Amino acid sequence: MLIFRGGAVSGHDLSPSELQAHVEKWYRWSDELARQGRCNTGTALDNPGAAVRGRERVVTDGPYAESKDLVTGSMVFEAASLEDAVDVARGCPTYEFGGSVEVRPVQDPRI
Repeated sequence: MLIFRGGAVSGHDLSPSELQAHVEKWYRWSDELARQGRCNTGTALDNPGAAVRGRERVVTDGPYAESKDLVTGSMVFEAASLEDAVDVARGCPTYEFGGSVEVRPVQDPRI
């Protein structure tokens, strides 16, 4: 699983054409993974959000103080190894706007 943080959707003032060009890069990257048979599924997250914390279950407006740390989306795909998944993450367009990608294995649901 790739967990996307920050990037173009978190505080950058992009023109509609710049945003469209960036989104098209995401589609090309994702489509290439699908063509490779990696069966990717993912979604972008929308704003605003809320966080529920602690024993008292206090609700706040957002989960993070800085937009660069905000989770903006995720993708689950097939990888041969953690190293393979990291290589896929390196091709992500999010880095153009200071985003980051967390790479995590997903547990087998049969366990």
